[in-house]
Amino acid sequence: MFLNEHMSKVLFAEAGIDTPAGDLLTPGQLAEYIPAVSAPWFLKAQVLTGGRGKAGGIRRAATLKELRETAQDMFAMEIKGHRVPFLRIESATDIRRECYLSFVLSRERRDLLLTTSRAGGIHVESSTGQQKPLVQRVPLDSGLREHHLRAAFFEMGVEKEHWAGFKAMAEKLYRAVREYGLLLAEINPLVLTCDGRWVALDGKVELDDSVVDLQPDLERFYTPEHHSREENLAREAGLSYVELKGWVGILVNGAGLAMATMDLLNFSGLSAANFMDLGGAADASRMRRALDLLFENRNVRAVFINLFGGIVSCADVARALVDALEGGDAPKPIVVRMAGHESAEGRALLHDFAHPSVTIAQEMHEALDALRSMKPADVPRIEFPLPQEPDPVPQHNGQEAAACVPVYNGMGLDSSSGVLVQGLTGRVAQRHAALMMEYGTRVVAGVTPFKGGQEVMGIPVYDSVHEACRHHRIDASIIFVPAAFAPDAVLEAAAEEIPWVVCITEGIPQAAMLSALKNIQPSPTCVVGPNTPGIVVPHQLKIGIMPGYVFSPGPVAVFSRSGTLTYEAASRLSAAGIGQSVCVGVGGDSFVGTGFVDLCERVRHDAATRAVLVLGEVGGRAEEELAEYVRRTGFSKPVVSFVAARTAPPGRRLGHAGAILDETTGGVEAKLQAMREAGFTICPDLASLPRIMRAVLDRA
Repeated sequence: MFLNEHMSKVLFAEAGIDTPAGDLLTPGQLAEYIPAVSAPWFLKAQVLTGGRGKAGGIRRAATLKELRETAQDMFAMEIKGHRVPFLRIESATDIRRECYLSFVLSRERRDLLLTTSRAGGIHVESSTGQQKPLVQRVPLDSGLREHHLRAAFFEMGVEKEHWAGFKAMAEKLYRAVREYGLLLAEINPLVLTCDGRWVALDGKVELDDSVVDLQPDLERFYTPEHHSREENLAREAGLSYVELKGWVGILVNGAGLAMATMDLLNFSGLSAANFMDLGGAADASRMRRALDLLFENRNVRAVFINLFGGIVSCADVARALVDALEGGDAPKPIVVRMAGHESAEGRALLHDFAHPSVTIAQEMHEALDALRSMKPADVPRIEFPLPQEPDPVPQHNGQEAAACVPVYNGMGLDSSSGVLVQGLTGRVAQRHAALMMEYGTRVVAGVTPFKGGQEVMGIPVYDSVHEACRHHRIDASIIFVPAAFAPDAVLEAAAEEIPWVVCITEGIPQAAMLSALKNIQPSPTCVVGPNTPGIVVPHQLKIGIMPGYVFSPGPVAVFSRSGTLTYEAASRLSAAGIGQSVCVGVGGDSFVGTGFVDLCERVRHDAATRAVLVLGEVGGRAEEELAEYVRRTGFSKPVVSFVAARTAPPGRRLGHAGAILDETTGGVEAKLQAMREAGFTICPDLASLPRIMRAVLDRA
């Protein structure tokens, strides 16, 4: 959750940090507004974007008449597409020195960073030479130490008599970072006033949404005025929703598939009006709320429901859709594409329902054709040109890719592996443990503290991982534990040196998970996740929530940041006779354990794996790091890649915590270019995946 300057200063003030006195002004208050602070005033536009100063979003006024005229003009502004719902009115501050101070949980450096500079108001990341800021790592567990503060203070270049005030202020900011679960706390500029006070003249704060979920009182910092009506309603309903500029409203199960659907529509000239992840809850109430959002959005002219049934049943979703539309008209046409688990049953239910506004499609191209026929003449034209990627040229006619291959052993997991379920007594854990055993996985034990001695589905339950390991050979553990306790569950398994730990849990606070990952060493345990669908070795074992029926044995290792994209890709490959040696979801969070590089090293010398498929997303540098690894080590197996959310808007989170497009990293194009330069074959869409993979295998 990003906070505007005003709410950032409210948080700073709660933490005891000095900020300038100021009022929050709305357009409706302007006519009768009398400032509570003395002139001259600074009027500061409150928007969730940078660059407002250059855009005229900070202005000075010396008289009440000038203030009202300036405010009226500023309320009519848009700054980088953001309207101005509030102004913060502050009195002028007597500034002696401007500096910079921030704490940020860095995804790239996997650490909490303290950054300071003696020059405030600059773009710190791009400064060089003597202006280059001081960046210090602050260990998550041992925390901020006095030597960090001394180095930061000396970097400011101010007199020693200001040390005590600086130290106290920086310590308060650090406590706020830890207590509020902040991903970013930036003061730019931090000013030293003429009377010797350290004051946060401007502020920028980001809260971890997972921390907000665990501490609902932090919702008080959310400002609905910065978001559309639809985004606010979706937030209340627990839906992942981002408003876009197009006309096709989308409703998809799974963030990765939702990203790919958004891209497909945009590249097909059917511009998406939104991103929406329905998630795993597809009851009638949730479907109704999701449809209401799209029906009431005047920019939406048609609705596309795209489902790949994995654990979610398409038949259940179809029933929910029928219930949501029963007895009422659909104000906009709906196209439904269903594939996967119980998709035939779902389509049959919708055919029997025979709602005149619902068009049913089995394949994606049928859905796109239906949407093209519905395209209004007056919708805005939004261009998303898709760069043409060269196809691999077959060098010879190879054997069928589904032919017999050696048994996969790159991760040391097979049908004989013993699996532990942490949190087995929970309802969700029991459901998936049963599905894993149905697939053939040997679930040998479960752990739930204080419930030891029970049996669940014939599986013995222990109080601790240590006790379970004393009685059984455990090759892998899978964690179904609530977010607040999952990092400790990971550490408990790592303490017993279990080779593989698969953390299914989503919504874990980022700092807590990063701390756990750092504290695993020197254990040899490899952590997959969190927020992962798990691991599948086709026809041997499944450790996770993936729908086992979409996978088939073969020569392609599939490594993915998205669960639903994994299912969709594996299903398409299997239908084309191209099997998989292993499939692993690395997880969609900002901080995960085993990544693409680790997994490729595992299959580097595996005879069962002839090619690798990487399913990536916007955000982070996982794909770039893999490209660097491939180039540096001469990785010989061909790599095919698909990146979802190529048409994503910058700075917006798309379901996964880690799926945020940051333009400062070069964006999606830099990610794709790194892959091209490493020799990857770029797959432009999922429909072309089987053809491209076949050609790659033929020349391998």
